[in-house]
Amino acid sequence: MRFVIQRVSHASVTVREKVIGEIQKGFLVFIGVGREDTEAIADKYIRKMLGLRIFEDAQGKTNLSLKDVDGQLLLISQFTLYADCKKGNRPSFTQAGEPQKAERLYTYIVDKCRMEIPIVEKGCFGAHMKVQLENDGPFTVILDEAIL
Repeated sequence: MRFVIQRVSHASVTVREKVIGEIQKGFLVFIGVGREDTEAIADKYIRKMLGLRIFEDAQGKTNLSLKDVDGQLLLISQFTLYADCKKGNRPSFTQAGEPQKAERLYTYIVDKCRMEIPIVEKGCFGAHMKVQLENDGPFTVILDEAIL
C-alpha cells in the first residue's frame, strides 16, 4: 500500500466537469493498493496517517494532528503509485492490486476514516479525475512499506 499525503488549505476532485469531492484544511491523500494488501495493512496506514502531527501549533512547530485542527480528508484512489519505471520508458503496473480488490480496499479505507474524521470526501474509483489543491507548506509525506 502507498499513501501520498499532502497537507492542503483546500482541495477538490472533478469528474466530467462536476466537482464530486471538496475539502478545506486537511489532507489530500492519494492511495495506491498493491497486490498483497489487506484490511489489516490498510488499518496500519490509516492509524499512521490520522496520527501524523504535521500541522503547526501556537509556537509554529508541526505538533498537531488532523483531529487536533478539525481537519478534513479527500481520499483519491491512484493505481499509478505502483508505476515501475526500471525497464524502458513505459511504466509497468504489475504490482498494483487488481481493480476489484483495490476498489474494495479503497472503500474500506474511506469507511474507516469516516468513523474517525467528520468530513471525508472521495474521488471516483477508476474514473478520469481532475484534482485541484493548494498544498500548505508545501508539505507532502509518503507512507509505504519501507515506513510501516
